[in-house]
Amino acid sequence: MKLTFFGGAKMVTGANYLIESGSAKILVDCGLCQGTSAENGVNFKPLPYAPKKIDALLVTHAHVDHIGMIPKLVRDGFRGKIFSTKPTRELSEPLLLDAEKLLRDEAVRRGVTAPYGVEDIQKAFGMWESIDYHEHTAINGVDFEFFDAGHVLGSGFIAVRAEEKTVVFSGDLGSRNMLFIRETDPICAADYILIESTYGGRRHADVEKRTYILEDIIEDTAKKNGTLFIPAFSLERTQEMLFELNELVENGRVRKLPVFVDSPLATKVTEIYRAYAGDEKYFNKNALALKKSGDAIFEFPGLQFVSSNADSKKIDEMRGPKIIIAGSGMSQGGRIIFHEKKYLPGKENTILFIGYQSHGSLGRAIAEGAKKVNIFGEEVMVACSVKSIDGYSAHADQKRLLEWLAPARFSAKKIFVVQGEEEQSEKLAEKIRDELAVSVSIPSQGDVVVI
Repeated sequence: MKLTFFGGAKMVTGANYLIESGSAKILVDCGLCQGTSAENGVNFKPLPYAPKKIDALLVTHAHVDHIGMIPKLVRDGFRGKIFSTKPTRELSEPLLLDAEKLLRDEAVRRGVTAPYGVEDIQKAFGMWESIDYHEHTAINGVDFEFFDAGHVLGSGFIAVRAEEKTVVFSGDLGSRNMLFIRETDPICAADYILIESTYGGRRHADVEKRTYILEDIIEDTAKKNGTLFIPAFSLERTQEMLFELNELVENGRVRKLPVFVDSPLATKVTEIYRAYAGDEKYFNKNALALKKSGDAIFEFPGLQFVSSNADSKKIDEMRGPKIIIAGSGMSQGGRIIFHEKKYLPGKENTILFIGYQSHGSLGRAIAEGAKKVNIFGEEVMVACSVKSIDGYSAHADQKRLLEWLAPARFSAKKIFVVQGEEEQSEKLAEKIRDELAVSVSIPSQGDVVVI
């Protein structure tokens, strides 16, 4: 069996792995690279393998750094089958359509051809099949099974079995005490494991602390008559923030303020979440109990979903304190950039980061204390308060990653640390060696391993 790391090696984004056994060639994830201009440039290069020879693609979850190159795979000749859970398939369509627009705009700026078009997305869904957790499926002698990763709605880690070996691909794993998503399934016995390391060297704040911090930030900004603006990914992070705000508003812990979700994509994603809100296969007991009690999940007084550009512009005309949630989560595109241009210079305002900020992103620069940034070719001063709450991350932290890995330490021959900046990967690898006593390596892009 042969494993090749075509993406997600010594970088957080661009997850893309190829496993070969006999004549079978199976891809796991096919994601966009996000971050610096150089990293983004990878998206416009040819794929490093022959798509026509790939038998199947297994998709862990719907974040674009795991799905964003699927239409290019199809455009370049892939004619196999795509497998994921049903929610992942449903969420992937609006996310890919959004990615296509962003890539088309970037292609114009670069003077190159876009990686794919809408028609390629449509073709991909003609090949895409939904399967349940713990349902065994086989392609050319390779068996695979999805387990609940507890990361976003429908997310999975995948066990691939062939030649009497089991290889587990973690995808992205969920944090402890997720607000409404079910807990991550225990890892199965595995010979080889690919483990994500986005927060491989960090610990998250606990849920109670992060709620108190959010409560204080809202009240402090409101007292200054300012605007709290939150860059948030449309998938999961926006829904987590809405769930948390619902709890704070309904229990009178914060004043009732206008809350704008300024994102057509987040609106569509939230509609999909609502459709699954009563399904015990995906939502935890806390969310199910709220649903049964009559509390409409992701809805509360003052919440408004904004779709049109005209309505988006009207948000800035509204006086008084308010909260704006908009994409993208790293301030690399989307409507949040327009709000940042307006509100970053105001001392009464607050920008709140609730997730990972990739190296080279605008969000990373602001979060690390830049006093001025370039937005649309203009120099914008950063005078507002800059806050971060990493406890909202849907990614497992170091402690949780080690807990998840621990049961497999007796069966695992080797662990590959992926999907993290090199510093984070190294810290997790060191902990794995010291605490689990398992052989571990940090692969580079293009590395090939015979297992």
